[in-house]
Amino acid sequence: DSMPPAHFKETMNTILTWMQQSETKLSVPQVAVAEYEIMEQRLRELKVSNQAVGMTTVSSEKFRGIEPLVVMSLLKMNYTLATQVLCDAMKCLFNKQNDIKTLKKWMAEVDVFLKEEWPALGDSEALEKQLEQC
Repeated sequence: DSMPPAHFKETMNTILTWMQQSETKLSVPQVAVAEYEIMEQRLRELKVSNQAVGMTTVSSEKFRGIEPLVVMSLLKMNYTLATQVLCDAMKCLFNKQNDIKTLKKWMAEVDVFLKEEWPALGDSEALEKQLEQC
């Protein structure tokens, strides 16, 4: 009497299997994207397709016998995780792109500095200016 019904065990096993498959899919990136605009587009597509996919999945054979609210909450968790992973990647990419821009600007300034003509040995004022630049 104290044991859960067989239906409950089947339902839990189905949910656990589905969650493990979802986690596996999320942990292995399908495609490496290095353009912020493409990531924004994918995020918009993910948000738009979430509802349609959710309803299709709820009625699928895989979740037969599981309460639709339980399935929807699992889908929401899956969607939230996918969205968070993508948002974190976008933030990281944005920061890296800013760092690269800053580095390129600095390298261009250093290049100009290195190509400048060195002041004559006796020109202390020019030497002091160049020392400040360094």
